[in-house]
Amino acid sequence: MRLLFVGFGTVAQGLSELLIEKKHELNQLYGLDWTVTGVVDMLKGSAYDPSGLDLEQIMAAVAAGKSISETPGGNDWDALTMIGNAEADVMLEVTYTDIKSGQPATDHVRAALARGMHVTTTNKGPLALFSNELVDLAKSNGVQFLYEGTVMAGTPLLNLIRETLAGSGISEMKGILNGTTNYILTQMEAGMDYEAALQQAQELGYAEAVPDADVLGWDALAKVTILANTVFGADLSPDDTPCTGITEITPDQIEAAAADGKRHKLIGRVWRDGDAVRASVAPQLMDLSHPLAGVGGATNAMTITTDTLGDVTIVGPGAGRRETGFSLLNDLIAINRS
Repeated sequence: MRLLFVGFGTVAQGLSELLIEKKHELNQLYGLDWTVTGVVDMLKGSAYDPSGLDLEQIMAAVAAGKSISETPGGNDWDALTMIGNAEADVMLEVTYTDIKSGQPATDHVRAALARGMHVTTTNKGPLALFSNELVDLAKSNGVQFLYEGTVMAGTPLLNLIRETLAGSGISEMKGILNGTTNYILTQMEAGMDYEAALQQAQELGYAEAVPDADVLGWDALAKVTILANTVFGADLSPDDTPCTGITEITPDQIEAAAADGKRHKLIGRVWRDGDAVRASVAPQLMDLSHPLAGVGGATNAMTITTDTLGDVTIVGPGAGRRETGFSLLNDLIAINRS
């Protein structure tokens, strides 16, 4: 399987570590024999060799602050030039996420699918805005388009629904889809005010310097849109869904909820309403007996309401270098099996 990395930041490097560490295991257990033919990153440079690049050498160059273009096979191609010229079976789209425009990732995905490449991505932008178009484009070109890591990083929510819960009717999904806000709310319950909890989240790397995408609910909004369209068959855009973040929650409200046996959680929800599909993102008061109420820190969780098993809850990491990289590895194994 010939791989093309478009983007080589934290997540791509996490996957690279797993590919290198597990190379023998992947071949022996899953028949996955991989080679990387191309790597392109708008800041780190690019390299291409149809016979295969040395991924360990590229990782070492990046770790040393050197340009990928200085490694064997180095060139000055941009992403679309690489996609248009590289010989590869799978493109891994792991550039930065823009949930307002979906670019440049959406153009990368379109170009790769049109060339007959399978695609896996952790980028929420293309899925939140153009999922139905891209799924149809993949089908028309006879390739797979997988995106396990877009909703709960390496925690296999989409695979659980697609494979393990096949045959179950799903009427509702609700969960904690943003680890940053869950961490902040957990710290506020422990006695911190919002600003102190946010600062600590930033120091730990959970929150960005400009944390709006997390604390205003936009990240969770992108994820519920993906679920609405890919699981429930809707055609929603982020603008169709009401979204409220956590910035207005006060320590007094946290304390009052605790006294009443409840806990604030930022909940992303998708549900069937007759023939329609609805979605929302908003803080909710959860009874302490609910599985989601017990999920603390930067962890994600989702409760899936089915007609066969009742409620099924999955809990796991919703971010992280290797954790998110694992979602890409899982997609590669699925593509290799097909």
